[in-house]
Amino acid sequence: MNPPSSPTVIVTPDVKLGKNVRMFAFVNLYGCEIGDDTRIGTFVEVQKNAKIGQRCKISSHTFVCEGVTIEDEVFIGHGVTFVNDMFPRATAGSGKLQTEADWACVPTLVKRGASIGSGVTILGGVTIGEGALVGAGSVVTRDVPAGTIVAGNPARVLRKVEEPKEIISAI
Repeated sequence: MNPPSSPTVIVTPDVKLGKNVRMFAFVNLYGCEIGDDTRIGTFVEVQKNAKIGQRCKISSHTFVCEGVTIEDEVFIGHGVTFVNDMFPRATAGSGKLQTEADWACVPTLVKRGASIGSGVTILGGVTIGEGALVGAGSVVTRDVPAGTIVAGNPARVLRKVEEPKEIISAI
């Protein structure tokens, strides 16, 4: 485990932190797993039971909640929010504040090599396929097929991802 790079980084003892993880100011990690060579930007929170793979980049102002699994080599843009509660409420039927027993965590999976643009919201229960690209500002409400580009609210498939050499040769 690398020591925090700032006194404002909070990493609780139950975090499984890989080798060469780089963190910036105002990071809050608890009960999660972070893979080798991953970068965590400023103002990022990763909750318990969330898993981030190796060689990922998690940009600033991102919230990774419980139940989210991010596989290896995934890019997460600035201000991305994951949602794990499909029916959020402050109180239970009795009128008392909800506890963990009063709601169900809905898992989300982001597969290897996917890229999530800035300002995206991803609802619980969604799988984002390998190599998929989610356009900035999108709201992802259903699964994203591997190798596709989606955008909008709700996010819709626009087309297949082109190979990088095809893009370069078109310029």
